[in-house]
Amino acid sequence: MTPQSSPRPVARALLSVSDKTGLVEFGRGLAEAGVELVASGGTARALREAGLTVVDVAALTDSPEMLGGRVKTLHPKIHGGILARRDLEDDRRDLSAHGIGTLDLVVVNLYPFEATVSKPGVGVADAIEQIDIGGPSMIRSAAKNHAYVGVVVDPGDYAAVLDELRAAGGLSDATRRRLALKAFQRTAAYDTAIQAWLAEHLELPEEAETPFPEQLLVSLPRAATLRYGENPHQRAALYGHFLEAVEPLHGKELSYNNLVDVQAALALIAEFDAGDRATVAILKHNTPCGVGSGETPLEAYERAFETDPDSPFGGIIVSNRPFDAALADKVDEIFTEVLVAPAFDGAALERLQQKKNRRLLRYDAGALARAELDWKRVYGGVLLQEPDLAMEALATAQVVTQAKPDEEQLRALAFAWRVVKHVKSNAIVFARDGRTLGVGGGATSRVDAVLAAVAKAGRVGLDLDGSVLASDAFFPFPDGLERAVEAGARAVVQPGGSNRDELVIEAADRLGIAMVFTGARHFRH
Repeated sequence: MTPQSSPRPVARALLSVSDKTGLVEFGRGLAEAGVELVASGGTARALREAGLTVVDVAALTDSPEMLGGRVKTLHPKIHGGILARRDLEDDRRDLSAHGIGTLDLVVVNLYPFEATVSKPGVGVADAIEQIDIGGPSMIRSAAKNHAYVGVVVDPGDYAAVLDELRAAGGLSDATRRRLALKAFQRTAAYDTAIQAWLAEHLELPEEAETPFPEQLLVSLPRAATLRYGENPHQRAALYGHFLEAVEPLHGKELSYNNLVDVQAALALIAEFDAGDRATVAILKHNTPCGVGSGETPLEAYERAFETDPDSPFGGIIVSNRPFDAALADKVDEIFTEVLVAPAFDGAALERLQQKKNRRLLRYDAGALARAELDWKRVYGGVLLQEPDLAMEALATAQVVTQAKPDEEQLRALAFAWRVVKHVKSNAIVFARDGRTLGVGGGATSRVDAVLAAVAKAGRVGLDLDGSVLASDAFFPFPDGLERAVEAGARAVVQPGGSNRDELVIEAADRLGIAMVFTGARHFRH
């Protein structure tokens, strides 16, 4: 096949669209350019009502629509007209022998499957009726034969196609290639959405029920092209629907690192329901600097800030309650990259918007409840796992020591246990009275994590005496526990499960502290 250097003219266009946005204007533009319009059903009706001349698909195929409209474009006179290679003598002979005219432009968008299944209460039968068959077939035929045929699947492309037809009298090779790629991307996304929904909603044999499909199919729209990635020399983009759950209200575009930090902040704050006490977390480089709870957001912030007054500069602040004026005034004393909350009251928004480089984000707490699978890339593939949504009730956890935690200690342990889950392993959190006192994370040994948390608390003048400690995994030796008790810890929560649990329990009893085993580990690598 010889590549074409000049635009291919468009004499006849087939239009079959569910989304009729811009249809009439596009049809009128095609007609003014001398293009014959072929359409079916509601598309033909909409064009005729606008005063345009339309050839019915049924008239072209000499075959009526049937099966409630399920069969109308699945016909050789449609697909032959799309797939014919205009420069091939055998194809031209077949067209002539069977009375098939060519179709130079195919304009199709698909039944709204994704929009339908996004509505609550949609049944399998209703979803299946929104699975388009003829549409994808025509799109794929036209995209396959893009050397001769243009294919338009997005109303957003109507204006550019008309402009090119008016200026050049046809569509260039480059335009047809671009439209063909977009068409295959659309059908791939459509099929991916269908299989994902059906996999979740079809009744399958019990042995087939698994969150991990045999073939992993992913289709996510590009939501934003980012200024750069983790470092300035890396290009990056955001895909998916994150910006539907998290709405930017003010400030510069979010960077790659901002987005990673915001995700970590939201995962942490999701542990603290809005019905709980007001809770504020401060994060830096994807890691909690401090977390505090209080009667007001301001009190919660002040408790979080005192854990590590140095690190919040340029960090992320997230609240489980709306930002009010008092919190906004306090936060405004330092520069923070991103503030995240379920809402900002008017006074807070007015105050915080005065700094143009600060990003303000409003999150939808309901959207954070979706239990999506966790992803991690490896060379040549990805790892998938269920998200770590578990949170053990410490009131019913196993007390393994002679000393028992009192009610105040249990509340502090429960708070620390929620936080330590979001600190990089090895992770240690000292806490007391609804606030963190020392955080040690990312250490290569558990005792080093304890020492790092103790050192941080000491450097900012926080007294660990009477505190509690949470460890995301078991203590393999008594040394980490002993260092924690030396620093002032009087109760400990950990998963247990070490071969040396008895030695650690003996050390706890010798030191006179309470220790609780949850039986569940919360590594965060």
